[in-house]
This record gives sequence, structure tokens and C-alpha cells, in this order.
Amino acid sequence: MKKLYHGSYMPIAEPLAKAGRKNLDFGQGFYLTSIMEQAQAWATIIAGRKGRNRRPVVSSYIFNESAAKADGIRFKIFETYNLEWLNYVVDCRNGKDISADYDIVEGGVANDNVIDTVEDYEKGIITAEQALGQLRYKKVNHQICILNQFVIDKYLNFIESVTLNLEETKQ
Repeated sequence: MKKLYHGSYMPIAEPLAKAGRKNLDFGQGFYLTSIMEQAQAWATIIAGRKGRNRRPVVSSYIFNESAAKADGIRFKIFETYNLEWLNYVVDCRNGKDISADYDIVEGGVANDNVIDTVEDYEKGIITAEQALGQLRYKKVNHQICILNQFVIDKYLNFIESVTLNLEETKQ
């Protein structure tokens, strides 16, 4: 069992795999992290976008990873930023539908700390070797993308949603 978090501007008791935007790091799916601080930071960003002026909310879940693996759920795990991760993220951001290949993709986030390098590689400004050289020094944040609604329904159990105090998130 693994505890996971999702940051948003609203509680998510019943996640949907296809409700999110397309062309994200690991495709269209429900994104989670095992790092509470990362979920809090993401919730704060999302809550403040486009004049929403809403309160950040972190929803918590228990993921039965061992049962999912025992049942043959297809995982793709990127342990580090590497060439395979880089090409995978570029493909997904360019609209390649990978949902037929995997049920769950896990690995580093192409966040503000990393995205410039990914975009420079995608545009041909730098080579893969140069991009990986830059990524080697970046802190790898963690994300899990569940691409398959069946996996959410069977293995992900909602615990609670907590509205964050805005003063605490600014620290």
C-alpha cells in the first residue's frame, strides 16, 4: 500500500483518468505524487490560475500497488531523468497517445525546473546528450499518472481532502 496525493482547487473523491488535459508529461490521466509538499505546491499553483482565487486542496489516497502488480497492471517506471524519459515526455507533450501501452507511468516531473531543457531538446536547440547533462543536476520530483479508469476504480482508494491554509502554503 502506498499513500499518494493530488493537488487541486477542489476535492477529488472520485478521480477520472480522462478528465485531465491532454499532452502532459505522461499523457492524459490522473496525476498523483508520493510527496505531500509537491502536492501542496501544485494545489497552490492550480488554485491561483486564471483568476480562480480558490483555496488549494490536497486529496489523499491509498494505492494498492502490490495487488495491481499481481493482477498484471502495466507499469512504466522511470527511475531517473534519462533518454527514454526525455523522449517519452516529448512524445506525450506532442500528443502521442500512450494509453494503450501502459496503465500507470511513474517518474520525474517536467516542472519549471526542468521544462526549459525539455523544450530546448524538443526544438532541436540542444542535443539529447546536452539535455541529459543538464538534467543530471536537477532534483527529480515524483509523479504517477494513472491512464486507465479501471486501475483507479479497483486499486486507488480515496481517504480525504484537506483545504490548505493559504498562509501555510506561502512559507
